[in-house]
Amino acid sequence: MPHVRSIWNGAISFGLVSIPIKLVNATESHAISFRQIHTEDGGRIRYRKVCELEDREVSGAEIGKGYEGADGTIIPVTDEDLAHLPIPTARTIEIVAFVPADRIDPLQMDAAYYLAAGGAQAAKPYTLLREALKRSNKVAIAKYALRGRERLGMLRVVGDAIAMHGLLWPDEVRAPEGVAPDTDVTVRDKELDLADALMDTLGEVDLEDLHDEYRQALEEVIAAKVSGEAPPETPAAAPAGKVLDLMAALEKSVRAAKESRGEEPAPEETAEITPIDKKPTSRTKKTAASQKKSTAQSAQSTQKKTASRTTKTTAKSTTGSTAKSPSRAASKQTAAKKATPRKRTA
Repeated sequence: MPHVRSIWNGAISFGLVSIPIKLVNATESHAISFRQIHTEDGGRIRYRKVCELEDREVSGAEIGKGYEGADGTIIPVTDEDLAHLPIPTARTIEIVAFVPADRIDPLQMDAAYYLAAGGAQAAKPYTLLREALKRSNKVAIAKYALRGRERLGMLRVVGDAIAMHGLLWPDEVRAPEGVAPDTDVTVRDKELDLADALMDTLGEVDLEDLHDEYRQALEEVIAAKVSGEAPPETPAAAPAGKVLDLMAALEKSVRAAKESRGEEPAPEETAEITPIDKKPTSRTKKTAASQKKSTAQSAQSTQKKTASRTTKTTAKSTTGSTAKSPSRAASKQTAAKKATPRKRTA
């Protein structure tokens, strides 16, 4: 790879096949870096490397590595010592297995590198390994040594090249204990349906269209200060977040996403976001108590009125039946007398 400096030279060990390669960084940082300055006069703040024994500043060529023992003793370790470590991965990327890509936990992924073929003699075995990885739909798990320690790596195909991702050792990945909510939460099917609808509405995105807006804004501020102009105004901050009804928030999100894509939301997707009821205040409690009291009083008055009406009706019916009973008996007696024939005297 022209115009790219390799950071490590070695070989890929693929069974009995050895492939000379060069390790090249696959990523680069575009972040804006700052220098430490003296705020009073703008002078640069620099760190000087000073030898404690001689009390003088030393150059980079005079600086080496050393291991500090438990008693504070420094044991020098040279690059030659590291180059002759008694391990096969000192200058070799040793492939130990081929596994499906989904077996690799993304939490283990670290830095990314490109593996460039080291010369014309490496072209054939390099291409062989690349095509074998393509046809198997697998990735290679390898061990290698870099910057003073042995590491784990994953080899995969990227375009026409082989890339290697540094992997953390399994014991270097923390378990997610104490991260998830410790309260019991019930998610309804309708809420899941709305979440699925929101995911479908947002759809996919081309990662090439994404960019660092923070870096862009920072560049505008620096450019304004260089030209002596006022820095761009900060946009108004969003209002403080409120506790919202989850269903209403999901429905409004789906509607907004569809409108942004030029689609018209369905009638059932229209909903207003309303705050979730908070705990009742003292005023609310008093109002509720007065409402209960008035309800009880109205119920009692209704019961009294109903009882009085029932009493009057019963009294009327009793009096009427009592008054009519003697007249009916008397009429019956008169009719009986008329029907009896008179006896004639002989």
